[in-house]
Formats: sequence, C-alpha cells, structure tokens
Amino acid sequence: MVSVDLYSKTGCHLCDIMKTKLYQIRKKHPFDLHEIVIQEGDEYFEQFKDRIPVLFINKEFAFQYRIQEDRFIEIIKRLSIT
Repeated sequence: MVSVDLYSKTGCHLCDIMKTKLYQIRKKHPFDLHEIVIQEGDEYFEQFKDRIPVLFINKEFAFQYRIQEDRFIEIIKRLSIT
C-alpha cells in the first residue's frame, strides 16, 4: 500500500484543506495516510515550520502548500501497481 505522510501544524488553514482533500481522494484511491503534526521543539519543526503543509509519498517529497489532485492520483495509481 502507498504511504502518504502529511506534515502539518495545529491551526494551519492550508493543512486543513489538504487533509480534507486527501480524505476525499482516499475514498476512491486507497493509501495509508499518516499525519505528523509538528510543533516547536519537534524533530521536523525547523525543517518544515515555514513550508507546511508538506506531503511525502512513499518517503519522497511530493507537494507543498497545495495538492494537485490529478497529479496525486496519477502518482498513487502508478505506485500501487509496482
């Protein structure tokens, strides 16, 4: 199964939008979704604090700020076959 990691912060409007979009897509195109909520002092905070939401697919960077739904589905489908 394809693994999707979403790095987000509490109170982040763009994060909420991306998360909602991912839940909608996952209804038709299954994948494992892991949300990593960062906060000051966390391992990934300095790396992602000004870039969130950040999305990784199978540990590879895929999207930042916004998700391109068609491209995301294309990637998920391709990785599901392999």
